[in-house]
Amino acid sequence: MTADVPERPLISQPPATVGALRRAVAKIMPASLPEFESQLADAVDEAFDGAQRRVEFGPLWRFTTRWAVYVWIERQPQVAARFRELEGLVVELDDREQIRAATSELGRILDDAHEAIGLGKR
Repeated sequence: MTADVPERPLISQPPATVGALRRAVAKIMPASLPEFESQLADAVDEAFDGAQRRVEFGPLWRFTTRWAVYVWIERQPQVAARFRELEGLVVELDDREQIRAATSELGRILDDAHEAIGLGKR
């Protein structure tokens, strides 16, 4: 990793609510805000469609969980840089053991994120 990447989180981890996550995304990765809004609209549509048939808020839970994990990673520049580096390695590598090691480390980062936002291990 490069030495100019800050070690401390850019912001505190926000609660996994739509408003708090929207503010966090707008602050630390504003280019992702259109994707956030699009996915929120899809999750709301899916939840309302499901609610017409039965009470189901899974789409909204999945949406807030996905973005809470994303914010947890992106608010820590060194973790975010390593995550992107590992994603690139998985695509570029040919050696199965190296791919396995990279995906294992990606999984640990995701597990840490789930633990940090109160969801425990995936």
